[in-house]
Amino acid sequence: MREVLVTGGGGFVGSAIVRMLVEQGITTRIVGRNRYKNLEQLGATCLVGDIANKDFVEKSCRGVDTVIHTAAKAGIWGMWNEYYRTNVVGTKNIVETCRKLEIPRLVYTSTPTVVFNGLDIEGENEHLPYPSRFLCHYSKSKVMAEKIVLAATTATLRTCAIRPHLIWGPGDPHLIPRLIERGKAKALKIVGSGKNFVDITFIENVAHAHILAAKSINNSAVAAGNPYFIGQERPVNLWNWINELYQELGIPVITARIPFRLAYAIGAMLEVGYLLLKKSQEPPMTRFLAEQLSCNHYFSHDNAAHDLGYKPIISLEQGQERLMNWLTIGA
Repeated sequence: MREVLVTGGGGFVGSAIVRMLVEQGITTRIVGRNRYKNLEQLGATCLVGDIANKDFVEKSCRGVDTVIHTAAKAGIWGMWNEYYRTNVVGTKNIVETCRKLEIPRLVYTSTPTVVFNGLDIEGENEHLPYPSRFLCHYSKSKVMAEKIVLAATTATLRTCAIRPHLIWGPGDPHLIPRLIERGKAKALKIVGSGKNFVDITFIENVAHAHILAAKSINNSAVAAGNPYFIGQERPVNLWNWINELYQELGIPVITARIPFRLAYAIGAMLEVGYLLLKKSQEPPMTRFLAEQLSCNHYFSHDNAAHDLGYKPIISLEQGQERLMNWLTIGA
């Protein structure tokens, strides 16, 4: 592995992977919608464009021996054509380009939501099936994309998918800021029993897993064609974890509760209302969010440990310390 292209390399996950690759002395290109001067200063090369443009993808991939595909439209609200264009068409372009240019390795950033069906998941592995129903376009589009990537595995193109859950850490533009915003506004309630456990994954562990995967499919065919769940060394109680964060930041802890069925019903009504009013912003509650906030969803990481050699390089406690340093003093 000498020269790697990272799609979405300016994003939270992508930039962490880029930094780790550069630290290891690997020539790194970034495909994104902007130039990222901080990553260019480290030695990475930025290519600006859209992965839904096949010609751009092909030009960008020439000369690389590995593609790490993190680019995606995230979130749980929006128009289907936007999710399809980036997550499905973009992924098809990446796969077809890897085949055409005979790039031997492709690692895809997936998500555990590709197997979430609204029920508790407690320590299950990658044998979980894809769900038959989808409550958000993100999940559906990521299933479609993951299938495309894994089905593309051949003797000359080895692929795999990494499924990190609830990614967090310094620089997080999504999960942690959203929790803080809702906490300060007192706009978050415990959904259901409040006893649900979830996997979380520190950002450096996510980057580490992707690079391990690229090296594993380079040296062995064992990982090729497979998805892998990754996370911390143990799941956490979701609401305790959120309240501990709030305590550290001086935000009032969450004590108010709402039954799951009521939250689900409110989510359904809000979805209809937002669609009728053609609102682009995400509703404060959706059916998918109600399920995510009330269910257990943590997974076995044994296959990642066995096939990739994955184990967290940053522990839960170390991650919490780094997060708080970033939030409180910017370090």
